[in-house]
Amino acid sequence: MADPIPAADAAPAAGHEAPAAGQEVPAGPPPRVLPLVLLYTLGRVAIAVGLIALVWFVGLPGFPALLFGVLLQMPLSYVLLRPLRDKLALALVARREIRKAAREDLRARLAGSEPTPE
Repeated sequence: MADPIPAADAAPAAGHEAPAAGQEVPAGPPPRVLPLVLLYTLGRVAIAVGLIALVWFVGLPGFPALLFGVLLQMPLSYVLLRPLRDKLALALVARREIRKAAREDLRARLAGSEPTPE
């Protein structure tokens, strides 16, 4: 098995956090990104629904309850869903590294610098 790729060497995709210092991108097949995105989205929606219900139950009616619930879920989900967001960032970095290596391999084969195995 290959050595893990240090996360510090890879910059995160736009809009995503870099993995925490000391974390490494695991070697091997990258984790699937879609389940992590869906789980993160579901977590944010669940937090928002819970806060909207709480604000509505406290006595703020309709649309203001919706606005306050959505505004309050942003910082809460940022704190509560950090481990999931970190896993997602690692999965995206690993996926990018694999695609980058495949692209470099293809360019090398097209340039003729490496013979293709037959």
